[in-house]
Amino acid sequence: MNKKKIDPESSPWAPFGIQLRNFREARGLILDELAPLLECSPSHLSYIELAHRPPSRELAELADIALDTGGTMLLMWYQLRNAAILEGFPEYARYEGLAEQIRIFENDFVNGLLQTRGYVTALQMGFVRQGAATQKLAEERIEFRLARQRLLERPSPPLLHVVLDESCLRRVVGGRGVMIEQLLHLEQLSTRRDVIIQVVPFSLGEERPFTHMTALLTMPNRRVLAYGETEQRGYIDRDTKSTAALVRSYDRLAVEALGRAESRAFIRAARRDLEWMST
Repeated sequence: MNKKKIDPESSPWAPFGIQLRNFREARGLILDELAPLLECSPSHLSYIELAHRPPSRELAELADIALDTGGTMLLMWYQLRNAAILEGFPEYARYEGLAEQIRIFENDFVNGLLQTRGYVTALQMGFVRQGAATQKLAEERIEFRLARQRLLERPSPPLLHVVLDESCLRRVVGGRGVMIEQLLHLEQLSTRRDVIIQVVPFSLGEERPFTHMTALLTMPNRRVLAYGETEQRGYIDRDTKSTAALVRSYDRLAVEALGRAESRAFIRAARRDLEWMST
């Protein structure tokens, strides 16, 4: 069969179409077999793969289910719909959905994979009040952030290891009620076998290895990708030497941070402090 090549730069939706076709072919499906699962006709699906038509959100969600992509197609849909997401982050989110292990250090706010709807909504509404985003863009950011969390609901989710600076727990976002709910959510997540949450207390001081948010993704081929952010953009580091150095620093951070049980108790104490203040 003559397979038509798709130029990834031919249309904003071309990367979506290419990835959709790659997933379909990897599972040995033809258009006639996948189309009914996506509730569309084979011709409509072909147009989407060739980037002649934009996909709907519903089709992206159904594709994730039918092809077991870990939420990749919906994340790509959000990426293409929402230019307000930090440049470089959507690419990271795609890799995150495919990773076998995710290691993250956060030094400011609770990581997006662990955020409650109330917490992420409060953060994004803050940008609206500052004039840095419109209401519509804030709503799209919220849904994008929550869509990422679906990878934790997969039958075989990746191992998630998050180290939070104490400031993530002490900075009240959305008021005491929202923050209490967020801290309780962290406690509950920390009891899962596939989620490790550690806290770096202020007392570690200058011994903390990282000064900025850092993420390390271990891919199925065992390659490690690193991700970091500035105020303007996010960036992925694929260099083996530099990522190996970051892995060593992360391992040292994990040793210096509080253990799992101690961290859970620390989070619980922070929540109870807020509950006491609210009464």
